Amino acid sequence: MNQEWLARQFEEQRPHLRAVAYRMLGSLSEADDAVQDAWLRLSRTDTSEVQNLGGWLTTVVARVALNMLRSRKTRREQPLDVYVPDPIIDPPDGTDPEHEALLAESVGLALFVVLETLTPPERLAFVLHDMFALPFEEIATILERSPEAARQLASRARRRVRGTAAVSDADLSAQREVVDAFLAAARDGDFDALVAVLDPDVVLRADGGTTGRSRRVQGAETVAGQATKWSRVNLTMHHALINGAAGLVATRDGELFSVMGLTVRGGRIVEMDILADPERLRRLKVTILGD
Repeated sequence: MNQEWLARQFEEQRPHLRAVAYRMLGSLSEADDAVQDAWLRLSRTDTSEVQNLGGWLTTVVARVALNMLRSRKTRREQPLDVYVPDPIIDPPDGTDPEHEALLAESVGLALFVVLETLTPPERLAFVLHDMFALPFEEIATILERSPEAARQLASRARRRVRGTAAVSDADLSAQREVVDAFLAAARDGDFDALVAVLDPDVVLRADGGTTGRSRRVQGAETVAGQATKWSRVNLTMHHALINGAAGLVATRDGELFSVMGLTVRGGRIVEMDILADPERLRRLKVTILGD
């Protein structure tokens, strides 16, 4: 097979491979690295005996991502109290076609937060089977375990996800109304109005990276107390779609300050996931959105 043909085939597979890597890693830059690594391996490999190139590439990307996850776990001497994965940011009027493969099946930011709590093998088994319908026989080969062991890993991950991952209501316009009510109450410093729009058990996670601004708080009154402080900070809030759900992008003096993913269920905010790590925000490709 010549390189030109391989390159064309690879480009056709790239959106799918990037989606696999992103859901495995929760990092856009690491996902791109994993996909590039797969291309390098493909360009050096005799694939004349490969009957299903897409499946072969998926397996390669999954193995690379698994190794990256294991390396990440080893590198972090102490687990982070709060880690918000890289968000996918779109204007409020629709998703960029480039992001559609990444966001298929409503892969909300809240789900990624739960995926971060899984072990690398659990995450691989869940992502490949439940999100991409790979057979457990193929997953077992990647994990170097039996198909039954791979099935058990996916089952354990599925229970964790179903028990803890909040999913937004499907109606985007209804989500937007709740976000507008939250914004108005925060701007006015209206504590009671904030409590009214928050679920009693709402969870707020803020990932400030190494800046020391990371925190996790729970409960409507506690979160409302945090939100009233934002009215004293000179932030401009912009509506956005964050992983396909209504959310907010905050700027200060024209510079990106934070990205907030919101999970709205039953007309109230049940989860708020905020990325405020300056280093990671600089790596995101964000066009400042209109209000």
